[in-house]
Amino acid sequence: MKRIGVREPSSIDSRVHSLLATFSEEFDRSPSEATAYYAPGRVNLIGEHTDYNGGYVLPAAIDYGTIALTSRRDDGVVRFVSTSRQVKVAVHVDDIRPDPANDWANYPLGVVYKLRRAGVEVGGVDMLIDGDIPGGGLSSSASLELATAVALLGVWNQTMDRVELVKLCQKVENEFVGINSGIMDQYAVGMGKAGYAIFLDCGKLIHRYVPLRLPGYKIVISNTKKPRHLVDSKYNERRAQCEEALRMLKSVLPNIECLTDVSIDEFEAHSGVIDDPVVRNRAEHIVYENARVLSAVTALEAGDLNEFGRLMVESHNSLRDLYEVTGIELDSLVEEALKVDGVVGSRMTGGGFGGCTVSIVKQDQIDEFARRVAEGYTRTTGLTPEFYVTGAADGARKM
Repeated sequence: MKRIGVREPSSIDSRVHSLLATFSEEFDRSPSEATAYYAPGRVNLIGEHTDYNGGYVLPAAIDYGTIALTSRRDDGVVRFVSTSRQVKVAVHVDDIRPDPANDWANYPLGVVYKLRRAGVEVGGVDMLIDGDIPGGGLSSSASLELATAVALLGVWNQTMDRVELVKLCQKVENEFVGINSGIMDQYAVGMGKAGYAIFLDCGKLIHRYVPLRLPGYKIVISNTKKPRHLVDSKYNERRAQCEEALRMLKSVLPNIECLTDVSIDEFEAHSGVIDDPVVRNRAEHIVYENARVLSAVTALEAGDLNEFGRLMVESHNSLRDLYEVTGIELDSLVEEALKVDGVVGSRMTGGGFGGCTVSIVKQDQIDEFARRVAEGYTRTTGLTPEFYVTGAADGARKM
């Protein structure tokens, strides 16, 4: 039964089939020449803003993502077309440079550039891009990067260690596009595994899979639909505050290299050296959030969904009160979600200041959840939210 106001993921195979005619029209090639590659988006279940502080995160790949229909060219020209964006790009691989006029295409262009700079022999392609990742904060850019990367390697018969490919795609975002993001997004998109969350140490770049057993429950992503303004400047401000807290704590804990090296006991004993109360709050969130990820992994491995949900709510409250990255829209979505029977936990996910929340909702309550949350949220904010049902999915791959 189709739910009103709630979106279910589409079949990837049916999406590919419907795109073949567009590929043929855009590139004047037979549909049989196209090979399909796919990369999911991701949702972070807990561990927010800990990634760039060298800490733990617990993301999962989701059932929405980016398709790259791709065919090789032997003239060195790359052509990128998106089904949802007007900008189309055609450029020789030797002439690729960052250019604001290329808009979204800087992401796939950056992947070509970085692969070639790394000595990987990839060349020209025709690539049609189609994405269905909802809202903000679900890593559509990392999905685009990984879809492009696995497609290029595939059609040019090249191989690359997957973690190295993930790191290369992060460099695309940091160095080619110019967004100072952490490693979590690309890692989750590249390393996702159906039915599992990824417990990732962002400092050491090691991970293990944690079973995401949700019997009778689903992950529901709620989109605030709030336009996101000034997000980058606020994000950079939080990073600078964390760096300032680290500098001060190193005066009494000289062996620490990042904020997440600080235990809760150490923080409680030495937080007084941080003289700015706002900076102290930022550090407190990071230290306690990092510990919450460890507790969340323990809860999931024990099958204790209620404890996991409690930690999600605790995480949101900390992001609201200490890190101050939520706002009335995200707070309202969480508050309304927690009023609904069958919701074990809810929190903002992603960078904040708009974007999405993630909730664990009893499957037979999803329609009621969407109805009641939408009513309360619209009454508070005047905005109409969107809801997306998902599970934990596999990472970037050839279809």
